Amino acid sequence: MKVELIKKESNKVSFKLTVENDKFEAAITKAYNKNKGKYNIPGFRKGKAPRKVIETHYGKGVFYSDAIDIVFPEVYPTAIAELNIDPIDVPSIDVEEISKDNGLVILVDVEVKPEFELGSYKGVEVAKVDDTVSEEVVNAKLEEMREKNSRLVSVEREIENGDTANIDFEGFDGEVAFEGGKGENYNLVIGSGSFIPGFEEQLVGKKAGEEVEVNVTFPEEYHAENLAGKPVVFKVKVNDVKVKELPELNDEFAQDTTEFNSLEELRADVTAKAQEEAKTAANNELRNNVIEKVVANTEVEVPEVMVNHEIENQLMELNYQLQYQGFGMEQFLQMTGKTMEEFKAEFTASRREEAVRNVKTSLVIEAIAKAEDVQVSEEEVNAEVQKMADAYNMTVEQVREALRATDLKDMEGQLKIRKTIDLLVDNATIA
Repeated sequence: MKVELIKKESNKVSFKLTVENDKFEAAITKAYNKNKGKYNIPGFRKGKAPRKVIETHYGKGVFYSDAIDIVFPEVYPTAIAELNIDPIDVPSIDVEEISKDNGLVILVDVEVKPEFELGSYKGVEVAKVDDTVSEEVVNAKLEEMREKNSRLVSVEREIENGDTANIDFEGFDGEVAFEGGKGENYNLVIGSGSFIPGFEEQLVGKKAGEEVEVNVTFPEEYHAENLAGKPVVFKVKVNDVKVKELPELNDEFAQDTTEFNSLEELRADVTAKAQEEAKTAANNELRNNVIEKVVANTEVEVPEVMVNHEIENQLMELNYQLQYQGFGMEQFLQMTGKTMEEFKAEFTASRREEAVRNVKTSLVIEAIAKAEDVQVSEEEVNAEVQKMADAYNMTVEQVREALRATDLKDMEGQLKIRKTIDLLVDNATIA
């Protein structure tokens, strides 16, 4: 194989790739064996016609396209390594020549990561981030614990804002009950805004045992088109009225809900954990501030294809999150009342600025890692694998069996980024 650089402008590279005739011939043979069953040649059973007979019948180049698809992925990685380029998109290829003397000659055009000069990245000035924890924060966390351990208690009075009403309900469009509009023994927090606007307010003042007709109008943008913007009636029966009862914050609360014997011990533990959280959050904010300053010091022409890839990755991540929550993208689109094309256009517009920022940050951090010759040792990778094993209660051997080579490569890349950011923070001026 021979590689010849033709042109390199901005982030576009053109080169000539020559594959020896013997190697290309071997690829043609593979293509023939893969596809010979598709051809019907008179005098031969299907799939049994010799290669030369098929080529005579359909043309000498009948297997060229498939052969190129076989050989190009084999030689392309070697070519880009030899040229020391980092492609960011699928290459476009144009066959210049196929001959016995010169083999397969391909012209390749591909976009690569842009070259740029790094700005100042050592000694950037950033403000120190406060990591102190106030008494209010600790009290709020203790209140959260009270909320989690609260219980609903029935009361014999009219519904007030903030109460939980246990209701049966059924929705009617005229005289016809509509699909999805019925529920029984449903606990509705009044004032939560979880039902159609106007629904909860009409239950205020009602008592357990009362029946009421609630008149509401569905929002114009409601996902069910047959109900969007339409006035409907819900026939509601109030089964029970409940209020939230919070436990008293004392030693008994600490003993009943935690491993501590007193409120003082519980408060000390909550304070320590809050301080640890604040310290982690402050450190993350400081690191982000340093990165932001460093990236701002460098001018980079961010390739559009990298921005598009970043947005596609974000869209893919959203899809994974929806699936994790039990939704599919199709259900999500039905809820929003948008087509995939409409949603993708809105998503792209809303995420573009963030995507440009993410790509630029990635390019700058990568360039600094290269300039500083940041390396990741085998011991550091092993330590990361050990962390994974501890986190998932697995052995190191089990984790390594589960990881692909690309996963380990990604892990090494993430460690390199982390070490590079450590270097930037260590060299920053924190006032």
